Amino acid sequence: MAADESSRVLIALLAVPESTASTLYGMYDVLESAGRDWNALIEKRTSEPVLATRIVSADGSRFRAPNGLSIEPSCRLTDCPVPDIIAIPDLMVLPDEDIAGRYAAEIAWIREAYAAGSMLATACTGALLLAEAGLLDGQEVTTHWAYCEAMQQRYPKLTVRPNRSLVVAGDEHRLVMAGGGTSWHDLALYLIARFVDPEEAMRVARIHLLSWHHLGQLPFAALARPQHTDDALIAHCQTWIAENYQQAAPVAAMTRLSGLPERSFKRRFARATGMSPLEYVHTLRLEESKQMLETSELPVEAVAVQAGYEDASFFSRLFRRRVGLTPAQYRKRFRALRRALDQAAAGGAHG
Repeated sequence: MAADESSRVLIALLAVPESTASTLYGMYDVLESAGRDWNALIEKRTSEPVLATRIVSADGSRFRAPNGLSIEPSCRLTDCPVPDIIAIPDLMVLPDEDIAGRYAAEIAWIREAYAAGSMLATACTGALLLAEAGLLDGQEVTTHWAYCEAMQQRYPKLTVRPNRSLVVAGDEHRLVMAGGGTSWHDLALYLIARFVDPEEAMRVARIHLLSWHHLGQLPFAALARPQHTDDALIAHCQTWIAENYQQAAPVAAMTRLSGLPERSFKRRFARATGMSPLEYVHTLRLEESKQMLETSELPVEAVAVQAGYEDASFFSRLFRRRVGLTPAQYRKRFRALRRALDQAAAGGAHG
């Protein structure tokens, strides 16, 4: 460990102007509760946290997060002892946003700490900082599912695992990355289990009602990537297929609609959208089938037909490969959530 063994494990939460306040302070609260809250609530005794969590930034000054909330660091980077763990919450940046040169001081500090033995742990898009630092080259990584493709393209020396909610990599397993959204819960519990003990991590999970994202990210991901094209002909085909994806031979139909030779159409479509025409059709069909599974009682075979697949077994295999769950598993997982949200929107009571 980088800190003295007799002291508490020091976790430095790195704050930058793009840090999301909810994740930053959520991680702070959960990590600080280890060794303290269970004892206070269940065993009725007072004790100190077993982890020392500090918020640090380049200059240590108070600043406003992107959502307007105030973030007040404990100290600046140069005043922070070499931590056992540097935890980096998510960054409010767009998937295709170039962050090169933006975090020079932070990256220098991270590299120095990693060389000194610190663990680096990221939540969601915080992994972009490690990628920019060159510390993820040759490693398996994860980040928010909506950023995986852009991250792989920008940093081709790493391997992005879109479905993983937690990836542990690097020498001595000192690179730990959580996926998107609330998968920072997994990261916090992992750190507590590893640096305190698994039983304490279970206590923290019970206190805060935290669940491990064992299904990964794909079931939550929207398969259809945003498509922005200035090609009016291809845009017209996209508009048409959005209403006619159930048709047999949809790629041939789009090709006829375009008036182009087949090879020219496929090449132009892929250049404009980033997908082959067939991949694009599958994406539309699977997104529609997810909606049907969430909102209807149709059998899986009927959902397949409604989505444009005559072979229900092919549909089920494709769905599982692309979504990470079988259609039946997806329905079981997400229909209850959909109903609860619909009930809440209608003003109904729910437990």
